[in-house]
Amino acid sequence: MEHRELELFLHLARTLNFGRTSLECHVSPATLTRTVQRLEARAGARLLDRGPRGVALTAEGRRFTGYAEQALALWTGYRAGAEEPADLAGELRLFATVTACQALLPALLAPFREAHPQVRVDLRTGDAAAALARLEEAEVDAAVAGLPHRLPHAILTRTLTTTDLVLVTARGREAAAGGPFVVPRRGLVREAAQRWFRARGTAPVIAAEPDGHEGLLALVALGYGTGIVPRLVLETSGVADRLTVVEGGLAPFPIGLCVRRADLRRPIVAALWELTAGGAGS
Repeated sequence: MEHRELELFLHLARTLNFGRTSLECHVSPATLTRTVQRLEARAGARLLDRGPRGVALTAEGRRFTGYAEQALALWTGYRAGAEEPADLAGELRLFATVTACQALLPALLAPFREAHPQVRVDLRTGDAAAALARLEEAEVDAAVAGLPHRLPHAILTRTLTTTDLVLVTARGREAAAGGPFVVPRRGLVREAAQRWFRARGTAPVIAAEPDGHEGLLALVALGYGTGIVPRLVLETSGVADRLTVVEGGLAPFPIGLCVRRADLRRPIVAALWELTAGGAGS
């Protein structure tokens, strides 16, 4: 296969946008489409799905992405006359919450950055509850997320840290047993809060259900009710000095690096995974 074809495919696999890849790679949309069709014919499988919701890699497309990365790396090494494998280059799409960006990513990515300076990190942030879904749908290559008790077989994790869930209220304000409470709309913390309510025999009054933990703490600081959050979120929050912990140790809350099992064949993902090998695995 022509190396230019592989480069175009890898760019498209990252952007999932024919128009953007055509523009940034200086080829016409028709040329890009024909390139993909030729690769699919040679691979004997459909590599991309194009539907009303946009472009997505198929399972075979994700496997082909790993092949293309390795093929180009070997070619680069050969052309350079290097005896060792070529330095990794390309893009790592990583999802993390704002809290994880502040508290965990510097330590996680520093050795990766030092070892592979040519890899560009496309860092995406958002609601913690969406992290694993975005990984499963191949929108990102890796995610730093809270770990549920059970994970899909296709996902591998390594625990980076463990925090606990705490009850917090606005400083100078007492927490009432029955609420009102401010809890996440969905996700692992919401599920843990519901288990805690049941264990206490509490029928809680819910004052607000924000999407993110940072927004939750802002509402608690304003006096809307008692919040339930991971302690790590509280410690990195900009409103921490306006809040008081009224009860801690509600439940352990592990946070880990998550990747798709099949993606460990891809050099960039494998490199990130290996650099976390000192942590606990699951």
